[in-house]
Amino acid sequence: MGEYLTAVGESVAEYSEKHSRFIATLRHCETEQEANSFIEEMRSKYWDARHNCFAYSVCKGARSRFSDDGEPHGTAGKPILDVITGSGVTDIAIVVTRYFGGILLGTGGLVRAYSKSSKEALQNAEIAEMVSATVYETKCHYTDHARLLKLIESYNGIIKDTEFTDNITLTYVLTDDVTEDFLLKLSETFSAKITAKEICKQILPFVKKNKGI
Repeated sequence: MGEYLTAVGESVAEYSEKHSRFIATLRHCETEQEANSFIEEMRSKYWDARHNCFAYSVCKGARSRFSDDGEPHGTAGKPILDVITGSGVTDIAIVVTRYFGGILLGTGGLVRAYSKSSKEALQNAEIAEMVSATVYETKCHYTDHARLLKLIESYNGIIKDTEFTDNITLTYVLTDDVTEDFLLKLSETFSAKITAKEICKQILPFVKKNKGI
């Protein structure tokens, strides 16, 4: 069923080492343009920081990039990207902002700090499984509404809209792995009097994972 994992919205984590402050900000980004806009936003927000290092993996993992932003080569951007790729989560960007505390951390300390803060931002994020799904529309009588809702919910369907007129019109989403069985059950339950009209196909954040990966 699963297509790929991504993070929903934004999350932040903060880590300190030898008075240096590392602020990791993660955001869902689907394209390089979105990722670059996010990076510029963080640079503007933390304009007074010594470094704003970043990495991203977008276009379902097809495109990635990282930057050390003045830190020693290989100590910041690459460790952030390694955290992203190792997690299996894509369509995200992470910017780690560093406020220098006056004490040098060395290459090992920098790699550890950028990796740890990035991992914590991922652990704080809400992870969603993007899956192939179909949006359906079904009309029913008021007397059938409760049974129809129970059937949709039994297949982990998500109700998107309900319209109350002479009848009730439900718009809902089902993952494609259950649709065939659902349609058969729908026909059996209501003796073929109620049908599901396919509206469109989508890739949606359908199954929410527990926080952390």
